[in-house]
Amino acid sequence: MTNTVPEINSPTGATESSATPATITFADFGLDPKIQKAVSEQGYNTPTPIQAQSIPHVLAGSDLMGAAQTGTGKTAAFVLPIIQKILRHASSSASPARHPIRALVLTPTRELAVQVAENAASYSKHTDLRAAVVYGGVDMKEQVATLRGGVEILIATPGRLLDHIGSKVANLSQVEILVLDEADRMLDMGFLPDLQRIIDLIPAQRQTLLFSATFSPEIKKLAQSYLRTPVTVEVARQNAAADTVKQVVHMVSSADKQRAIVKVLEARTRQGLSRQCIIFTNSRLGCARLARSLERDGIKAGAIHGDKSQGERTLTLDAFKSGAIEALVATDVAARGLDIPSMPCVINHELPFNAEDFIHRIGRTGRAGSKGDAIALVDASEKRLLDDIEKLMKRKLDIQPLPEGSPSSAPSRSSSRSDAPAKMSDPFFYKPYEPSAATKPSSETANPEEKKVGITPARPAVGALLGGFKKK
Repeated sequence: MTNTVPEINSPTGATESSATPATITFADFGLDPKIQKAVSEQGYNTPTPIQAQSIPHVLAGSDLMGAAQTGTGKTAAFVLPIIQKILRHASSSASPARHPIRALVLTPTRELAVQVAENAASYSKHTDLRAAVVYGGVDMKEQVATLRGGVEILIATPGRLLDHIGSKVANLSQVEILVLDEADRMLDMGFLPDLQRIIDLIPAQRQTLLFSATFSPEIKKLAQSYLRTPVTVEVARQNAAADTVKQVVHMVSSADKQRAIVKVLEARTRQGLSRQCIIFTNSRLGCARLARSLERDGIKAGAIHGDKSQGERTLTLDAFKSGAIEALVATDVAARGLDIPSMPCVINHELPFNAEDFIHRIGRTGRAGSKGDAIALVDASEKRLLDDIEKLMKRKLDIQPLPEGSPSSAPSRSSSRSDAPAKMSDPFFYKPYEPSAATKPSSETANPEEKKVGITPARPAVGALLGGFKKK
């Protein structure tokens, strides 16, 4: 099949493009009508800058290094041309031998793998191509059955793919296109040895696409090892947030941050804005605690972090996407790769220790041209982190007071729990202990001093812990 490659106004290897040429549409790429139909059904007509610059080069068979701000449509930039290029292999045959793996997409996280797989399934639904996803944290049986049935497009996390390779379920000998998605993240997570093992199993005569948030020295070294004279496409600087994101900083003490979140969401309700938001924390424990506390404050919240099983994470994400959960409290495991369209608001409960992670976090909102709010709650101890973020972004962030005054005007949950019984479904949980009538006399007789205020009963002898009291 001959692909028609439109002329792009940006030169090969351009470092930045602020806008998509108005004359370019998806129809200009010469995509098969089946693919074009799927794109139209998704409601897309005009490509984003990363798509406009990347798709023609991928269709032409070039290796590519792409740097794009999160939420810019990067996934479709490689999924669409991949489907186009391997469409000649599509077969309606039920034989697994007619459906070998032709394209392999490696991702650092399960969430990102699922997102890419959903895109591949959507854009290939009118073809006979098969797409599948494999990742860790779930039973392998279903994945094994799918792989044995044959797939042309496989999306995988490195560790789980190696498991299937070791079980001789996945064969990479006919891979024509390799994609390393969010390669910087994979290096950060220590996947380089796994990547090397996987790439060694793929034919040398292949097309390789590498996408990364930045072109760090490590990424350039990786590209030098595995890409052949790649085209470089960079449409957005890593230190730039989308223009559609309104950023606000609230200076709040650490103890008042939870109440500040409640105030922010209440203010959004009064303004007629959506309460749905992603709230980022730095630790798994803090993530779980904050979600539970927000629930007690009447906010429908759920948590997603590394200690959650894949099943739990999937259920929580589904509930969030359906609107059953308003606030998704997350660690940075969710900072990249989650495909949640039109996310109205992102709240940083804590600033990340790495300034670039702040960009990734707020990139969850204001995606693909939609407007969004990014709110950061900053206490005095985080001032240095805020300075680092402002230095990276080369701008001062707008510091504003909390809506309806300071949260300190009302006691925070960390210092007062007087309203807890009213918030809980079972007030009995918070009732003080009162001995029953049957036990009260005996306890009073046995330990009358325990009824005295400020008197602590004596601890039992050590012998009690070692096997009982010594007989007198």
